[in-house]
Amino acid sequence: MMQIRNANNQDIATIVDFQITMALETESLKLDPYVVKEGVSAVFTDPSKGCYWVAVEEGVVAASLMITYEWSDWRNGLVWWIQSVYVKPEYRKKGVYSQMYDHIKKQVERSDNIRGLRLYVDKRNVPAQKVYTRLGMNGSHYDTYEWMRVF
Repeated sequence: MMQIRNANNQDIATIVDFQITMALETESLKLDPYVVKEGVSAVFTDPSKGCYWVAVEEGVVAASLMITYEWSDWRNGLVWWIQSVYVKPEYRKKGVYSQMYDHIKKQVERSDNIRGLRLYVDKRNVPAQKVYTRLGMNGSHYDTYEWMRVF
């Protein structure tokens, strides 16, 4: 039975490993483990940055995701952004992310000040787009643009 829970400090090393692996898998990026560890740890040190959720089966962390917060003046409430989703290969195509999404969505539905969920996905990641569509999310009419400093 899969359990979805808030991540804690004991999950940091696993989440760091997940993020390093995901960057290599999805974007062929080799991340600096020290920088990623500091970045993940910062979320636990300062909850205003976000929070992590993990899916655990028989004591094994099978997946994780991060929630960050966006204030929406149009909606007078928060929008939760789902980011840094990673499911270990042996748990993929078993509904793990769907269970996590359902759990997160229920948190939003129970809240008086969270208005919805958003995420972004690489345009080339068609399998993930199909999952998100199946879960009732739509590809909004917005495109995401970014500028990132290179370190």
